[in-house]
Amino acid sequence: MLLIYLSSTDFQINNVSFTFPIEIEKLRSVLVEADRVNILKNNSIYTWDELGILAYSKDGNNIESLCVEFQVKNYAFSPKNKFSGTFNLDNKEIRSYYKINKKNRIGLFEGDTSGAFVFNDMSVWFNFEGKEISMIQVKAFNLEVHNNEIEKNVVPKDKYVIKELEDEEIRFVDFGFKLAVIQELMYNKGLLEPKFDLYEFAKWYPHRKIDIEKEGYEPIEEVTEYFRNIPIPKKLALEVTEINQDGGNDIYMDLLRFGDGCETYWDIECIDDVENFPNIKTAILCYAKDKVLDGLNAMGIKAEWI
Repeated sequence: MLLIYLSSTDFQINNVSFTFPIEIEKLRSVLVEADRVNILKNNSIYTWDELGILAYSKDGNNIESLCVEFQVKNYAFSPKNKFSGTFNLDNKEIRSYYKINKKNRIGLFEGDTSGAFVFNDMSVWFNFEGKEISMIQVKAFNLEVHNNEIEKNVVPKDKYVIKELEDEEIRFVDFGFKLAVIQELMYNKGLLEPKFDLYEFAKWYPHRKIDIEKEGYEPIEEVTEYFRNIPIPKKLALEVTEINQDGGNDIYMDLLRFGDGCETYWDIECIDDVENFPNIKTAILCYAKDKVLDGLNAMGIKAEWI
């Protein structure tokens, strides 16, 4: 049985100590080969179905965060089984620890309601559904590699300044639908610029300091507003041939850095915007109301849940 141990000074899996970022080969030596790897544009997600574990990597070689799933979810990258091992915090089984200490969480980020600790150079996020833990994420507290790369380059002062379009702009009714379109045009096809980078945006933002490690457990208002306000030229509408929602999509990772894919912030509520995109033929959905799926199929668009 898998044993995960966490303390203020150590993170172990089956008595082997790890520090982040973790080389995937070292992780494999303890967890064996992952059952599946979902390779996204800016992220690779390793899935251990039997163990109930996920790992995230930006370069495909080094793991920045490890997620232990206590409930089975229905996303493409989700493990088929929940975690059946033991997760100990300072030699106490994590479930009993939280029943005892739920109102006295040492290191709880100010304003956080899901449960976040900082242990030495690691951050630990506990996601709850009701009174039950649904997921635990362990990662490096400071993403030094990423931040150092940004430090080497000065972000142009006007990079994320939203400018008025010279061309006709698409007017969206539904924000969730707009986000799905942005995923396709900005991240997948590179047609909508600038390509958004959350850490770069935080460094650039001139009005206040955005602390992603502290604020990234909820949508950051300034990031959400950026995507609400960014204009999309009508001439790009014909380039959108599909909608493909996935909890691991870049757009959702930028909107909620430490999300678990079960949020409802970006559900598509209606299909009024589809009339602006005549070339859409298929739709894979995970953030949408039931009526949206039915409505798309009724319009002749092949739609299904992920």
